Amino acid sequence: MRGSGISVDDLFALPVRMHGIYLGRPIDVLLHETGERVVGFELLCGDGAHRFLPFAVADVRDGEIAVASALTLLDERALTYYRERTRRLADLGLAEPWIDEDGRVIEARTAA
Repeated sequence: MRGSGISVDDLFALPVRMHGIYLGRPIDVLLHETGERVVGFELLCGDGAHRFLPFAVADVRDGEIAVASALTLLDERALTYYRERTRRLADLGLAEPWIDEDGRVIEARTAA
């Protein structure tokens, strides 16, 4: 992860790849119910399916989010499970949020 973190806008611009092969891109960030730590990402995959990528297995690098295996992308059923038990970052009303290398939401200001 760049420096001490990455802006959510920059994160959404990154492709998710496995060994250089494009798998999808993040379209949402799902947070622990406290809203302080990232649980994972909702992805829009190349086949049009929405999948869940746990933060713990995502390697956010310059130019991509790398995964070691496509099996780490969980199907729509798992995504639904996580959606029901987490909070969406967009729902917190934060302006310019960043995510640090440990998955904490940082440098976020409440939108006026």
